[in-house]
Amino acid sequence: MPITATFSLEVPALDEISRAGDLELIETMREWAQARRAVDAGLAILAGVVAARSTLELGYDGLAQRAGARTAEAFVSQLTGTSGPEARAITAVGTMMIDPAAWLGEVATKVTAGELSIGVAAAIQTGLGTPSPTVAADDLADAAHSLLETASAQPPEKLARQARELRDELDEAGVIDREAELRERRFLRLTRQPDGMTRMIGLLDPESAALVTDAVDAVTSPRRGGPRFVDPKAAARAQAIVDDERTTEQLALDALVEMVRISIAVDNGRVFGTRKPSVRVHVTAADLAGGTGVGHVEGQTSAVSVATVERLACSDGFVAIDFSSGSTNPGSALRYGRSRRTFSDAQRTVLAAIWGGCAMSNCDRPPSWTEAHHMEEWDRDDGPTDVSNGILLCRHHHLLVHNNGWRVRRHGSNYLLEPPPGDRLHRRATPLIPKNPVYRRGRSNADAAHTSPEDSVAR
Repeated sequence: MPITATFSLEVPALDEISRAGDLELIETMREWAQARRAVDAGLAILAGVVAARSTLELGYDGLAQRAGARTAEAFVSQLTGTSGPEARAITAVGTMMIDPAAWLGEVATKVTAGELSIGVAAAIQTGLGTPSPTVAADDLADAAHSLLETASAQPPEKLARQARELRDELDEAGVIDREAELRERRFLRLTRQPDGMTRMIGLLDPESAALVTDAVDAVTSPRRGGPRFVDPKAAARAQAIVDDERTTEQLALDALVEMVRISIAVDNGRVFGTRKPSVRVHVTAADLAGGTGVGHVEGQTSAVSVATVERLACSDGFVAIDFSSGSTNPGSALRYGRSRRTFSDAQRTVLAAIWGGCAMSNCDRPPSWTEAHHMEEWDRDDGPTDVSNGILLCRHHHLLVHNNGWRVRRHGSNYLLEPPPGDRLHRRATPLIPKNPVYRRGRSNADAAHTSPEDSVAR
């Protein structure tokens, strides 16, 4: 029997809000914010239950993993349409609300009553931390109470800073441990956006932030009111930065990219290992020869001009990959049969040109993050190590396929992901569509002409 409940919210109508006075507009927004807090409280509780059913101990039997998500937070983001950071906050607060610790009881009560936003609750929860040998739960409860007294008048960011300061006052001896904790929380995430841009999200611990910030500031300081220079060369450089048409933020990013280029050029394998990062671009041979059409950078979603493809090919060269049915190019690299288990670098280049990343439709992992999977599995089906039997899957989805009994089947040029028998979350096979638009266009043109796809060129 489905779980149902009557839930109603009374909020002002917005039909004529553009004509409302300032005070009415402000009051209306407050009432809508109150309604949002009530809805968010319910979402948080649901997210907490999802998290409880998706713990690490459950592994691939957990709810989120069985649904195809990496984490409970990712599953909550998918279900609610919220951003990653917002979904993490909702899940953390929801987990706290289901079984609140003593020092967070008042916080949980106010969230449940719709008096406190998820963002503020997460700021208090994270900033205060947990009891330690030098800080009792009662001390943290008093600190939480004092923060709640002014919470309604402050944004989550400011409240989080105050919570950290209170914790430092209560627990000076624990600063070294919290410093190590901050170090553990550092991360960098690159997320491709629908418009082709890539969003860079990360956290730097204080020491790392000091180094990176100082490096970027050294480039952009003339724009930020930095010191004046007496040395003519330094003054000329500073003036050139001031006169540059790029924004300060664009200068900072371009400087960071240039730092990466320089480090790649001088690295001896210590940082990047045996495979140095590079830019790979795909284009059909017909477009490259004719100077028309577009190319696509491997791992990205936005098209680039053929002029850009030609510039990259001129400086770095290219490798031709022929997908026509009778071709043996690039030779034995395409088919190893049972002579070897793992796919070669040449085979992975071809698979990357086909799939453009993880084959799962809701996964954004680029080819460099993927593993080659045998559709007819090596052990179970005696499958060959041939490109025709290969597909790219990120580590998460590769393990999901093997551990949960999924199967990838090919029917001509069509691929299907079949769930295991009895799976109640997935009742039908899911089509897997190659993400490389260059390959898809070549395949579409070939099908329309009843011939094999155009040659594809991967640099």
